[in-house]
Amino acid sequence: QVQLVESGGGLVQAGCSLTLSCRASGRTFSTFKMGWFRQSPWNEREFVVSISWAGSYPTYRDSVKGRFTISLDNSKNTVTLQMNSLKAEDTAVYYCAARYGALSTQASEYSYWGRGTQVTVSS
Repeated sequence: QVQLVESGGGLVQAGCSLTLSCRASGRTFSTFKMGWFRQSPWNEREFVVSISWAGSYPTYRDSVKGRFTISLDNSKNTVTLQMNSLKAEDTAVYYCAARYGALSTQASEYSYWGRGTQVTVSS
């Protein structure tokens, strides 16, 4: 059974930073593709970034390019999302997700999900 547990959310002011972590367990993740998604009350779940556990070049949502950075720690099965220069529109519940197969920006193609962590950015 695959388990994904997110941590690191919180309330910050616009322009500040937060670091989210996703710890994965239950499988050998070397063949998995990992993704971060987010969902606010007024939007559908949307793609943020994806990366191969093998460390391929990540794919970012346009609105977070240059501000967010995803990284992997293979020794800890942990995916980290560093979020800088946060904006009010980044406010959402952030979800970690995993899937077999190719990289994808589609939430429907991810099989495994964490419970999410709330990020709130005040303007």
